[in-house]
Amino acid sequence: MASASSTGDDTQIPADITPPKRKSGRRKTSHLKQVPEPQALRDEIRNRCREITSKIDKSRPMTTDEMEVVVRQILADMELEEHFIGWTMVMFASEFWRDQVAAVPPSRRLFLLPHCLKHAEGCPADYDQFGLDCKTCGACSIADFRGLAEELGYRVLVAEGSPIVLKIIVSGYVDAVVGVACLNVLEKAVDKILLAGIPCMAVPLLSDDCRNTSVDEQWVDEMIRLEYDSSTPQTCTYMHLMRASAALFDPDTLEELVPRIRGSIRIDENSSAANLAAIDPIGATEAVAYDFLSKGGKHSRPFITLATYDALTGGRATQRDGDKTISGWTNSVKRTAMSIETFHKASLVHDDIEDDDPFRYGEQTIHHRYGTPTAINIGDYLIGMGYRFVSTESGTLGADVTADILDVLAEAHTRLSEGQGAELLWRDAIEKRLKPIDALKIYALKTSPAFEAAMLSGIRMAQPIDEYRQPVKQFARNLGVAFQILNDLSDWQGDDFNKMEAGGDALGGRPTLLHALALETLSETEQTELLELTADGSHSPAERIQRIKSLYEKAGVFELADRLIDKHQARAEAVADDIHPEDLRRLMYFLIDSILERPEIPEPQVTTIPLVSNEATAPEVATADTIND
Repeated sequence: MASASSTGDDTQIPADITPPKRKSGRRKTSHLKQVPEPQALRDEIRNRCREITSKIDKSRPMTTDEMEVVVRQILADMELEEHFIGWTMVMFASEFWRDQVAAVPPSRRLFLLPHCLKHAEGCPADYDQFGLDCKTCGACSIADFRGLAEELGYRVLVAEGSPIVLKIIVSGYVDAVVGVACLNVLEKAVDKILLAGIPCMAVPLLSDDCRNTSVDEQWVDEMIRLEYDSSTPQTCTYMHLMRASAALFDPDTLEELVPRIRGSIRIDENSSAANLAAIDPIGATEAVAYDFLSKGGKHSRPFITLATYDALTGGRATQRDGDKTISGWTNSVKRTAMSIETFHKASLVHDDIEDDDPFRYGEQTIHHRYGTPTAINIGDYLIGMGYRFVSTESGTLGADVTADILDVLAEAHTRLSEGQGAELLWRDAIEKRLKPIDALKIYALKTSPAFEAAMLSGIRMAQPIDEYRQPVKQFARNLGVAFQILNDLSDWQGDDFNKMEAGGDALGGRPTLLHALALETLSETEQTELLELTADGSHSPAERIQRIKSLYEKAGVFELADRLIDKHQARAEAVADDIHPEDLRRLMYFLIDSILERPEIPEPQVTTIPLVSNEATAPEVATADTIND
């Protein structure tokens, strides 16, 4: 924040909307999440937050860094310790968004309740795919809150930190979220919603014990009863752009924007290579490709293209009537955004073949369902579709713009293939030694070109690329490398959106930075053991994973990888700091925060693991800015 003004109570608030320099990396925050006692103190802090936020410009969302500056000042003025920061930031964010939530009718609000408010003993409720199926028996406050919210027209979900929340919002069912949760869950689940500029209010639980906890019930009641007032100007939000990106691949929209050429075959659960060939062997390829395009995914690439285009054409799609702005864009803009996702889907078909993955989006992969040769052809067909989305738009975009975008896409496609090819050649090689710099070179090619192409395509539809080419390249490179390292770490944790089993990359023989760092750090005997474990088929997967993890921990590679993520994130943020206009800078910050989302650092243990075994200092690892790709 460049400057500040006083509220009259000596608390300083931002006087403009220029974002401060970013703070990179994660911090230890568990000591900042204490709940103030007693109730009178909580009331005083909340009232102070309400007073301060009433004087702040709400034309755009505040970043976490900006909020923390003001919250620290509030606590300092009240002579309170910093361990209340987490709780106070929830209060501050809720008060900041109060008017925005009020501007959404209750029927368009989602009310979230945590299952830990239930009585642990004797609760008759079961869990389904959406969370706790409350029986409204009256035994706990869940039923009371739920009954009131439903009476007022809310949609209600009893689940904590569920990724389904963002899906519900993107699907268009609700426009605001109000909820109850512990501070840890609020940090993980609500932060991403607020980052996107989606109106959100929350009341923290009074403990994170997860069994029969309690909450300030009067506050929850007040939050639910917040009266509808449509007069409030809306804070900037990415909600319209997120919805538009997902909607592009709705089957009906897909058919409208890119009409089929070959026919009207529709894929269902009974479709197979044999019966499709019997119906229409020529139209079958098109049918399978269209069906796969309409399946799941985060649609982050078309979002980046549309949001970049919007950022350089006035940022009107992030305003209250952003959906109307987007609907007024030419189909050429939308098809260009679709091309990036189509290339991505093509790469998924080929990746699934290369890794022999059995499932994608909860269904059989294309090659398991239709056979490998057909799947290869489907991937090739999708590549052709992706280029056709852009090449046919020269009449609207102009020949020069179309040629420039196709050039950007072709370069990205080539580099992505080089990165994937390097990974495959290493995976299938006998020699499994790998240097960190070589792993980073692969990483710079695996993900970065897609981010770069998505941004540059959006830029080129708005204006010439010239001044943005180099900074976007640097931004995408560091963001992509950080993302790939984060993916390495996620592989050892297991997750719902990536891999269900920990250590899959090690078992699959894929080159990772963790493997390279371990080889650079371990003793010769341990290096030999690691190489044998990578290629070994005589031991059970569980035994191999356990021993590889033990070697990784001894080498300290998880900690070193985290530090490298911090370094690349800082470099991406440094690029964003100098980008103009502000709408584009804010988008870059949003991409960093959402793509590189990480859990907080755990509290340090009594014993520590040395980063190196044979040297006094940790090895210096090249970063993405030193890589020529």
